Amino acid sequence: MDSEVGPLRAVLLHRPGNELKRLTPRNNDKLLFDSIPWVSRAQQEHDAFADVLRGRGVEVLLLADVLRTALEDQRAHAAGVHAAVDDRRLGNDLADSLRSHLTSVDAPTLAEVLMAGMTFEELPSAEGASLVRMMHHPRDFAVDPLPNLLFTRDSSAWIGDRVAISSLTMPARRRETALLDLIYAYHPRFRHAARAYGAHSAPIEGGDVMLLAPGVVAIGVGERTTPAGAESLARSVFADGLAHTVLAVPIEQSRATMHLDTVCTMVDVDAVVMYPLARDSLTAFTLKPTGDGGVKVAGPTPFLEAAAEAMEIDRLRVIDTGLDPVTAEREQWDDGNNTLALAPGVVVGYERNAETNERLTAAGIEVLPIAGSELGSGRGGPRCMSCPVRRDPPPKRR
Repeated sequence: MDSEVGPLRAVLLHRPGNELKRLTPRNNDKLLFDSIPWVSRAQQEHDAFADVLRGRGVEVLLLADVLRTALEDQRAHAAGVHAAVDDRRLGNDLADSLRSHLTSVDAPTLAEVLMAGMTFEELPSAEGASLVRMMHHPRDFAVDPLPNLLFTRDSSAWIGDRVAISSLTMPARRRETALLDLIYAYHPRFRHAARAYGAHSAPIEGGDVMLLAPGVVAIGVGERTTPAGAESLARSVFADGLAHTVLAVPIEQSRATMHLDTVCTMVDVDAVVMYPLARDSLTAFTLKPTGDGGVKVAGPTPFLEAAAEAMEIDRLRVIDTGLDPVTAEREQWDDGNNTLALAPGVVVGYERNAETNERLTAAGIEVLPIAGSELGSGRGGPRCMSCPVRRDPPPKRR
């Protein structure tokens, strides 16, 4: 897979589950949600999103299903138990008790614990007193839930025929890496997939990784991806022959712009939808391999110029989000820039971003609108909620 817009053939999604029911006003900030979602409505919205994709010929793989299948392998089961149990949080005795219990459960039960977590009152009964258990509130988490699994783009990303397992920055999301690691290692469909990046390397998240064109990768550097992460991924894709140019794009370190795809996504082979304030302010450092295993860095230069040069086109067409600063800011916050391309000139976007969708349509882009009043409570749009695992090559530019 070498583009953002080649016809999408298969995608990994996560249907909201019981992990979202763990969110409360007491913990939603820590778990990176801005509000408490109405779970059944979020599930309806997600089902509709998946149906739109299937209606366009896309194979939809659900993370819970592939996780359960992977956990049927005893090696994956053991890795899942290891990922769930934190000795430093539980203490040796309680950790051993939980580890013993989870080792005995079947794959669906373990998958549910890995995704939805486990509270202290849900722990299996154990003989003897446990200070850890006694001093925690019964509804405190012994195993944290993973509500951000919804955003499958961040935890892994495919570049060429290889998968990059992300090194996630925020504590609430770090255990997602272990789940994706065992899925790609042990699920029959993926177990032979080569890796493009190590999950324990410097922090990088898939929402910051954008395949601008064959051989050209842009990496946002901001709240979630560090300069070290961007350089490490660049060295990896150069070594594997997956790219000839990497653009490291500094972005503001804020909640509103946590990833590059919150300000810019590709909608055609030569076009992006972009937050207007970022159009003139985004810059890029251009990284290229030296041929002897090293990397040379140039810049920074304006992002749009650097991207066009790397893509070998005259210019990158830009469709602005919103006509005025207030509308643009509102729709950027509501993921107006976070579109998922199903093919060149065909994207999925939230229906509430009416101004952005109108501008896309006027520019010749077909917009497939979906509801997202509840799905968006964790600050993510259609691109955030999808990890493409197979695309056809993009057509030659018109």
